[in-house]
Amino acid sequence: MFIGHFGVGFGAKYFAPKVSLGVLLAGAQFIDLLWPTLLQLGVERVQITPGATTVTPLVFEHYPVSHSLLAVAGWALAMGLGYFGLKRSFRGALVLGILVLSHWGLDAVVHQPDLLLLPGGDIMVGLNAWSSLPLTLGIELTIFSVGVWMYIRVTKANDAIGRWAFWGLVLFLLIIYAGNLFGSPPPSIEALAWVGQLQWLLVLWGFWIDKHREGTRREQFSP
Repeated sequence: MFIGHFGVGFGAKYFAPKVSLGVLLAGAQFIDLLWPTLLQLGVERVQITPGATTVTPLVFEHYPVSHSLLAVAGWALAMGLGYFGLKRSFRGALVLGILVLSHWGLDAVVHQPDLLLLPGGDIMVGLNAWSSLPLTLGIELTIFSVGVWMYIRVTKANDAIGRWAFWGLVLFLLIIYAGNLFGSPPPSIEALAWVGQLQWLLVLWGFWIDKHREGTRREQFSP
């Protein structure tokens, strides 16, 4: 899953209006932000096999540090505690931790049974929605659309940057998603990892957007 995670990040603004969109996107996408570095270090492995599924050519061979349920729970706890230590916001920390966990749950819907429950364990889960392109599109685009709608409900642009940078990100994510679905497979694992690292720019884009938007609800200013 790709664009669905970003949809969850957008939608989380409804529940944590004081948390920057950049932080929320980082939480929702965190384990996929971590994964490229682990690939480059040789800690985790993936193969590019065109036709492996209807939706993606990637076969995830070994990724227990970034994508096993127990490890993701640990990353969620670490991010939540880190945010609480910096901001002293229980709500923000809780939402951020849930966002990190949500990534594993959404991946479990679309992936083949390749997601470990425990690092080094044998039990793998995955409902394999990737076996159907219409089903995958229905799941991801629905989540993304609802998340964008929720973000719009609780924020408004302060200026042209706040308006067009936001819609620019939405459009850019849709273009990337279309390229992932209908474009050529990555030429190499190294290229895949470097493209994955570029996702950090999307997080920075989220911070930029949030600097030019403000909350529209009274709860925005509650403790």
